[in-house]
Amino acid sequence: MSPRLPRRGGTAEREPRPVRVPPLLLAALRDGAVPLRSDATTVTPDAALRVAVVIPQFRRGSGGHHTIADLVRGLEARGHALSLWLVDEEGRHDGQNDVDLGELFQRFFGPVAAPVRRLAVAGDDDFGGPTPGDVDVLLATGWQTVPAVLRLPGARARAYLVQDHEPEFYATSAERDWAQWTYRQGLHAVCASPWLADLVTREYDCSASSFDLGVAHEHYVPLPTHRRDDLVLFYARATTARRATTLGVLALQELHARRPDIEIALFGDGRRLATPFPHRHLGVLTPDALAHAYASATVGVVLSMTNPSLVPTEMLACGLPVVDLASDSMLATFGDDGPIALSPADPIAIAATVERLVDDLLERAERSRGGTALAATRTWPGAAEQVEAALRTALQRAE
Repeated sequence: MSPRLPRRGGTAEREPRPVRVPPLLLAALRDGAVPLRSDATTVTPDAALRVAVVIPQFRRGSGGHHTIADLVRGLEARGHALSLWLVDEEGRHDGQNDVDLGELFQRFFGPVAAPVRRLAVAGDDDFGGPTPGDVDVLLATGWQTVPAVLRLPGARARAYLVQDHEPEFYATSAERDWAQWTYRQGLHAVCASPWLADLVTREYDCSASSFDLGVAHEHYVPLPTHRRDDLVLFYARATTARRATTLGVLALQELHARRPDIEIALFGDGRRLATPFPHRHLGVLTPDALAHAYASATVGVVLSMTNPSLVPTEMLACGLPVVDLASDSMLATFGDDGPIALSPADPIAIAATVERLVDDLLERAERSRGGTALAATRTWPGAAEQVEAALRTALQRAE
């Protein structure tokens, strides 16, 4: 018997599933990179740079875009001229013009001088609108932006801001393979930790520099507010799988069973989570509201399965003791004997670590002192200086 086909006008016909492919991926796979300009040697070591930063679509609360904005501000303060170019394969910003995009980016991530413009693609092989033109460095900022960066003409060098090992964002898939492919395209990687730089160098034979994620010390400082001794704050960004929200929920379920007197608050996601224990839903908070939460809680919980996020160091800057995973990235970045209490990726172990810190005032005080001292060394001007050096390395490699 033949299978029945959906009737005309049915759901399958009315609402076809979109196929999302990074712009110019096919052209990059078929034809490779557009040749770079041959005059990289004309850029002197102290010259101000013109940098075109190609960014993926964005939404409120994106830590990756916040890092981009902080680095752009830092590079602008060092005298460089930057522009931001949007690649939107999801269609998230359909209907928004360049003015709308610039206003939205600054509303979400703070003021930058760099204009924000859409990088329009005409068909599979060409650009259908303005492009950066002649620049010193084209900077990709996510694997989906790499094909467009490879196909853009007019650059003296290309580099790749790598904030995480993005193949791990996917199950076995074409997207995972393509993300791995981007590290093999000759772009100098500017990595958001020494661990990440070592990984892409070792796994992909990719040239790499590293920088330390900064802290916005104008927001994240110890505040003269009452710090409770019974409040656990969990970064529960369920839309970001590598933050292991399900593992954290299971650990907090165990903690609540042991200690129902401890209040639990979740933040980082606009949508409330259904949990098997009572909790306060804080949602996506502004930096100042986050700092107040960090200054009021007893222990902060952040789970980093790949590269560390911004959140642990921001918590440390506010004097909040932190529990995170004893992953390779966290051990390499903070050390087993550093200020962050590192736990195996096991809910019982995480619950026990949190409970120990809640009960041990002396350990909390010691970790708070060590954390604020470490966070004081992490600044966005310092990160921008490291990134500038990496961009100049990309230029030297292009000679």
